[in-house]
Amino acid sequence: MRKVLKSSLLIITAALLLGSCSKTESKKDFILATGGTSGTYYPFGGAIANIWNTKVENLSVTAQATGASAENLRLINKGEAEYAIVQNDVMDYAYNGTDLFAGEKLANIMTIATLYPEVVQIAVSKNSGIKSIADFKGKRISVGDAGSGVEFNAKQILEGYGLTFDDIKKSNLSFKESAEGIQNGTLDGCFVTAGVPNSALQELAFSAGLVLIPVEDKIADKICAKYAYYTKTTIPAKTYKGTDEDTPALAIKATLAVNSKLDEEIVYEMTKALFSNLEELSRGHAKGKEVSVESAINGVSVPFHPGAIKYYNEIGLSVN
Repeated sequence: MRKVLKSSLLIITAALLLGSCSKTESKKDFILATGGTSGTYYPFGGAIANIWNTKVENLSVTAQATGASAENLRLINKGEAEYAIVQNDVMDYAYNGTDLFAGEKLANIMTIATLYPEVVQIAVSKNSGIKSIADFKGKRISVGDAGSGVEFNAKQILEGYGLTFDDIKKSNLSFKESAEGIQNGTLDGCFVTAGVPNSALQELAFSAGLVLIPVEDKIADKICAKYAYYTKTTIPAKTYKGTDEDTPALAIKATLAVNSKLDEEIVYEMTKALFSNLEELSRGHAKGKEVSVESAINGVSVPFHPGAIKYYNEIGLSVN
């Protein structure tokens, strides 16, 4: 009798241990690649990861600090991260093997959603006399760091006005250096692709003043038709000291990218969890207030993951 009881206990214990192991093995560990710890992507990614960790069962998502968009897309493509926050224009370059990714097509990347706009802000000094991008010919203009997404934004917008980098006196400077150049008179203007407001431009507006240059509607339509990752937007009046009128602008969008090989059902669950908890996202990070399911399908030029498509179609948004 004791032997039978002992055997039964061993069987039950083994079953419990196997069940425990099985439960542990079923838990999914994912990486969400973001950006530098001082930027927006890292804390915003942390807010997204918190929703996924608390709203989707058997899931552990870690927001990982990285070098941002280009690195993130390579991490996803190699399977070293499952998700990433990236700029949608850089994602387009990676998918098609152009510009920043010339000759290097990344086949394993897909879209879940666009999140919030990153506006191409074009600022000039008050005494430059510049009123339109058409006036940039011969002017001293910073177009962001060499090889950056900002540089390609500048190139594409200038192209809309029939200009190239050969038509301007081009500098490749950071946002802070660009603002300082306008302030000290060594630059006439600059391109800044970032969330609104941008701290470097805020400081410039307070110290020396600035003028925001619009992208006129017809030119914006032409650029958007050629480059599907752009969307039209407006920089509201009073965003920067001394800017008293709304400024028409173009924006690219921070985008949630995913490894194309990830299971359809888990991507569906995670997409649903994110958009079902936008209030919580906005409490986790201010940029969450700019995210909506209606705008999540705009500015997309890289195919949606089937799991995301399933969610959008379920709520009546037609995507494929």
